Amino acid sequence: MPFTHKNLRKDLDDLGSNFDGDPGLEFRAATKALELKESGLAFQRVPPNYRFPYGHTHETQEEVYVVVGGGGRMAIDDEVIDLAQWDAVRVPPSSWRSYEAGPEGLELLIVGAPNLGDSPRDDVEGSRDWWPGE
Repeated sequence: MPFTHKNLRKDLDDLGSNFDGDPGLEFRAATKALELKESGLAFQRVPPNYRFPYGHTHETQEEVYVVVGGGGRMAIDDEVIDLAQWDAVRVPPSSWRSYEAGPEGLELLIVGAPNLGDSPRDDVEGSRDWWPGE
């Protein structure tokens, strides 16, 4: 059976600078590199005490955010929840979401399904500085 093996930090380009934010922001998209057919995967590292500069929602994709390091908070629609290492949060399609790091930073694995194919931007709507109540 064929498989794909990649190191998320060493083998994938850091796209963090695409988000026009803190230079310590790290974003590594693994979907194409791993040849995923049914799902998507990304790694993000948000610097200490920094809020990811965009909120977003998906038309069809469900996402699960797994905290693999640090902690912080996540906004989902009009709720804000605390995040700690090994927390997992499922966010359904059509819900807005964003997150911010606590003093130790925030490291996330993000799993999405279904795979958004070659045009992932067709499924997403984003807004700079989105956060409930602001």
